Amino acid sequence: IEKKPLFHFYPGTTAFSIATAGCNIECAYCQNWEISQRRPEQTQNVYMPPKSVVQLAKRYKCKSIAFTYTEPVIFYEYMYDISRLARKRGVKSVMITNAFIEPKPMREACRYLDAVKVDFKGFTEQFYRKVCRGQLKPVLKALETIKATGTWLELVVLIVPGLNDSPSETKRMCQWIKANLGVDTPLHFTRFIPMYKLRNLPPTPVSTLERCYNIARAVGLRYVYIGNVQGHRAESTYCPKCGKVVIRRYGYYTDASKLRNGKCAHCGYKIPGIWS
Repeated sequence: IEKKPLFHFYPGTTAFSIATAGCNIECAYCQNWEISQRRPEQTQNVYMPPKSVVQLAKRYKCKSIAFTYTEPVIFYEYMYDISRLARKRGVKSVMITNAFIEPKPMREACRYLDAVKVDFKGFTEQFYRKVCRGQLKPVLKALETIKATGTWLELVVLIVPGLNDSPSETKRMCQWIKANLGVDTPLHFTRFIPMYKLRNLPPTPVSTLERCYNIARAVGLRYVYIGNVQGHRAESTYCPKCGKVVIRRYGYYTDASKLRNGKCAHCGYKIPGIWS
């Protein structure tokens, strides 16, 4: 589940990940562009009705089913049917999405979703329109909608050098998150690797990610992470009260032994998330 990444949702468990081809936006740096920027008839697919998906997830002892890789909004009805059936069979459902969706279907989907991870592209309309061929305002509304349903929410921002890495934009975004989603919403800043149409750009400097991290912490966000930098101390979860490591991560290795009943084993502070 850490690959999604979801850091406050059943740490160390496995997810049965599925997708169909297609997306509702076109990010110039998409890492899955071979399937996200194709139609289903242009790709090799396996027919798998909702019942089979849930059965396979249970057979492989997966804690959850993850709708990921491309954009679940494209296969909304399929996701909805699977998550509704999974709920009956005791399997969790998580949506990995760009949140470019109207409030009503987002709210309806959350009835059967246990967690949502949103790829928050940036905090300017210009970036959304120019780099992703999307829009920012509907995403902000969808984020507020998810929060209002009480579904567990985590955010990931891929920092692209020169395009969405300005300190002022990062600060405004973090202030919006604090005001509208709350200080306990996990925020992951992840490293850009040259992909698709942006192979001309360099990977994100670690120092840039650390600057974003420091801005978010200064704004008051409690659970901020740095991703795609294996071994970085900001991969781990720290207790906001005592400052000690609660969940230690190294790549996809997870040690949650200092998290007991959802609380810091050192001081007893309740760490927000879905743990058991």
